[in-house]
Amino acid sequence: MTRPLLKNRDARRLFLDRHLLLRPGRGPGKGADLSGVLEDLGFVQVDSVNTLARSHDLILWSRRGQYRPPALDSLIANHRAAFEHWTHDAAVIPMRFYPMWRLKFARDEAHMQRRWPKWRREGWDAEFDTVLRHIADHGPASSSDLGGDEPKGSGGWWDWHPSKTALEYLWRSGRLAIRHRAGFRKVYDLAERVIPAEHLNTRLDDAEIVDWAMMAALERLGFATSGELAAFFEIASRDEAKLWCAEALAAGRIIEIDVETVDGQLRRSYCRPEVPDLAPSLPEPSSRVRLLSPFDPALRDRARAERLFGFRYRIEIFVPAPKRQYGYYVFPVMQGDRLIGRLDAKREDGALAIRAFWPEPGVRMGQVRLAALETELQRIAPLAGVDEIRNAPDWLRGT
Repeated sequence: MTRPLLKNRDARRLFLDRHLLLRPGRGPGKGADLSGVLEDLGFVQVDSVNTLARSHDLILWSRRGQYRPPALDSLIANHRAAFEHWTHDAAVIPMRFYPMWRLKFARDEAHMQRRWPKWRREGWDAEFDTVLRHIADHGPASSSDLGGDEPKGSGGWWDWHPSKTALEYLWRSGRLAIRHRAGFRKVYDLAERVIPAEHLNTRLDDAEIVDWAMMAALERLGFATSGELAAFFEIASRDEAKLWCAEALAAGRIIEIDVETVDGQLRRSYCRPEVPDLAPSLPEPSSRVRLLSPFDPALRDRARAERLFGFRYRIEIFVPAPKRQYGYYVFPVMQGDRLIGRLDAKREDGALAIRAFWPEPGVRMGQVRLAALETELQRIAPLAGVDEIRNAPDWLRGT
């Protein structure tokens, strides 16, 4: 039987629609509306770099222009509608998903037991009881509240003192939870004092969790291979994802399709049965120019973004400055259903300093598109906390 074909244009629009980037985003960007955005996306990656705005804030602002960072803090710390843990990286996740993370807690713990003794400083596994007792007796704590007599490392981000390592281990394994952040520092508490009882006490078996993780990922991706489904939440293993796809296919819950990449090749993927008929009827994309986080959910799978959009992006934070092709922290720029370029911008002396914009090959920066980019920069100024925009003399490159 011939597999349905999803043309590249339709594949891009379906993918962007599932990531809330196809249509204009409306809503206050707080409370129940923000919870809905988070649930639709599945999670938002947390990142500490703050040259313009932190990644999670930029992701949410890109969907809701009225969003401001205190709204996410409130969602976590006051409403307990979201929690922090890991997908492929540290992330904010809807609280409703917490029971499904129990499988990840167990698997992360097994992984840490295997790996951490080889590359963490000694003594961390002897601190569990001390850390738990301190938090139980004295309340929430950050890493600076513990291990006062322990030698502090000088080897970078991951050279933690033993109590800090114990905190992270107990959080990753589910015994602690992040109550809130002070600045960007995590403040930990006992899980039972953070996670609402209805979610804390729900138990599912592993097969139920894998089934949920696979179907929830497919709903948010629109179409995917088994490997892409497994990578979305990083809960199920690659082998479990392959088995799930085979069983779901046999049961008629999913179908196989061919997805056309930007260069015309076909990639076999899975989707829900209704998707081939739904995708061509999606609306034309918004003409808005959008500044995206380098860790935007639509772009975090770099290979997928390259296949769908022809956009090759690599973060250059760890590349020595003379060897960078673009810059330290460069923002992808989208218009409609295309990635049109990348922007090097930074807060500087109360202004948004535009160092450079590189259009993608074949993208013409005429007056209408330049005006749309300028509008987006004006739009983001309140989020960045700046009053003006300053363009470097040679900011527009490659034209």
